Amino acid sequence: MGRKILFITTDQQRYDALRCNGGLIARTPAADALAAAGVRFERAYAQNTVCMPARSTILTGQYPRTHGVIANGIPLPVDAPSVAAVLRDAGYRTALIGKAHFEPVQDPDGKWEENRLSREGRTGPYRGFEHVEFAGHGPYGSSHYNNWLTLEHPDKLDGFVPTFDASPGGETGAPEINYNPVPREAYHTDWIAERVVAWLDTLDPDDDWFCWVSFPDPHHPWDPPASERHRVDWRDLDLPAGHPGSADRVREVLADKPAHWLAWYEGRVPNVDAAPGNFIPAQLTGNQLREISALIHIENEMLDEACARIIGHVESRDWGADTDIVLSTDHGEFQGDFGLLYKGPYHVDSLMRLPLIWRPAPSAGVVPAVVSEPVGQVDLAATFCQIAGVAVPEWMEGEPLPTAPGSGRERALCEWDSQLDNGYRMRTIIRDGWICTVYEASLQGWGLSSVQRYHRFGVAPPQERIVYDGTEGELYNLVDDPHQWRNRWNDPALVGLRSDLVADLYDSLVPPRIPGLTVQAMA
Repeated sequence: MGRKILFITTDQQRYDALRCNGGLIARTPAADALAAAGVRFERAYAQNTVCMPARSTILTGQYPRTHGVIANGIPLPVDAPSVAAVLRDAGYRTALIGKAHFEPVQDPDGKWEENRLSREGRTGPYRGFEHVEFAGHGPYGSSHYNNWLTLEHPDKLDGFVPTFDASPGGETGAPEINYNPVPREAYHTDWIAERVVAWLDTLDPDDDWFCWVSFPDPHHPWDPPASERHRVDWRDLDLPAGHPGSADRVREVLADKPAHWLAWYEGRVPNVDAAPGNFIPAQLTGNQLREISALIHIENEMLDEACARIIGHVESRDWGADTDIVLSTDHGEFQGDFGLLYKGPYHVDSLMRLPLIWRPAPSAGVVPAVVSEPVGQVDLAATFCQIAGVAVPEWMEGEPLPTAPGSGRERALCEWDSQLDNGYRMRTIIRDGWICTVYEASLQGWGLSSVQRYHRFGVAPPQERIVYDGTEGELYNLVDDPHQWRNRWNDPALVGLRSDLVADLYDSLVPPRIPGLTVQAMA
């Protein structure tokens, strides 16, 4: 009997969502206990700041420029490698329960298998997982959860907010929020936990297994069960430490960055890649931000409780001593930093930095530790192979995560290639306490036209188009400027450092996939 692997991911969760990572609001005792007994990574980074590229990197152990999903809306090729297939072939039972999103969710014709599975009443196999049960953000798109909710609670469907619609809600008129009348046990977080427990109970005591538990929260929309609203009162919250404090100060901070930052804030150029087209950050009030944050904290507490239930069931099956537990997310969320919400082409810690905890099986004898060297989600697949005692395939581009400080890890990389018609291209290296982002010359007209999204929400096209010529960039010192408010890209005193970081960045990037893949849907 080998070591089992319980891999838990959330969606769009900040590093500081957890108490063990400095969070002050949401209570996360299950995650904190894993951190105390295992390895907590202080500088884990996403390789892309939106869902599909990040999730494809987790599955393949490859950078986006290798597997090809460089943006949302590009389906992961059906022949892409999968760590789940590697483990399955080594004798592991494999399952993915929750959100997958390796293929576009906007798929009315059932073009992609990820959507056909639930429509056809099938639960696998899929990409190396012998069993899958999918769930998304409420009763939208194709998923097993949608099927179940529509059958069991048809009167509760209207309580879920459609994604990417910034219509006002809640008590403050904030975008994408609602106090959902759905019973807690019917909400997708608890439904996923229930389905994981049910799958675990199909296994024999001596089975080796790999289970990816993929929760859709706290990704927007923010509509947890109304029964849980008592947990956090938005009136008690302060603005986050990463908020500059006033609209004037926000504009001052954003004006020091490349032009699309301030242009989005002011509503001149919408963030069509990763936010509602009808959302203008400058119109967000402090109270609206507080209410959104309260609902996110509530969702984070519910996620932690669902994790505790699953972990408790693993223990009840006498698997605890031989089960490795890894907890992370796909990318972060602004949640008020810089006066912004959502995510997108903005390479700062709010979006790139991940919560990442690895509690090795107690039988492995790993000493609890905190690792501050930079690592990436590209390393997860290789880590799973190491846990299983399987050779890491040559096609994986990450390496097993360290279990102690002093690993010699030097850098993490993150990239951005816009899916729509703004053509932003960004390459980032995190090294030696610095974040350095190169803006490559913009490409125009290569993706789906953002007019489709403007039409969907009935909003006007952008007032201007921002084109980068390749000389722009961002450079932040994480020690002196932890919120990344001061862009030092053009600081004459740092020319040598900047040149060194840029050279290291390009030396470290793997060759891009040729030909590249193209966008097939909006998301």
